Amino acid sequence: RGRTSAVCERGTPVRCGQAIRLTHLGTGRNLHSHHFASPLSGNQEVSAFGEAGEGDYLDDWTVVCSGTYWARDGEVRFQHTSTDVFLSVTGEQYGRPIHGQKEVHGMAASSQNNYWKVMEGIFMQPSEVFKAEQYHSEL
Repeated sequence: RGRTSAVCERGTPVRCGQAIRLTHLGTGRNLHSHHFASPLSGNQEVSAFGEAGEGDYLDDWTVVCSGTYWARDGEVRFQHTSTDVFLSVTGEQYGRPIHGQKEVHGMAASSQNNYWKVMEGIFMQPSEVFKAEQYHSEL
């Protein structure tokens, strides 16, 4: 989804440096962060927030990648637009009630713990505008 209060047309490629929202399809909640400590590591808490993909400005993440667009098979980082932390996962695991699940949190510094890669999802064909941008140049 586009950043809060912005429209993102389906099939439009995501630019490196663009702010987006990541919405969990099952719950309709957005990936969210704020200045609270995460329960296991003491880093910045990351949680799910909002209803039906609508939340607030603390749901916005900047896509940090190389090149012009977020490549489907490339590594990417997500930096929280309001607090500048990087979406990360380290070794901390929950006990009960979600035994073995790792804590996802925000870290102030970039590291190997905050690289992400798409493993599954829905691939959208690029929009006609993107195709024209890639293959035509006007004189």
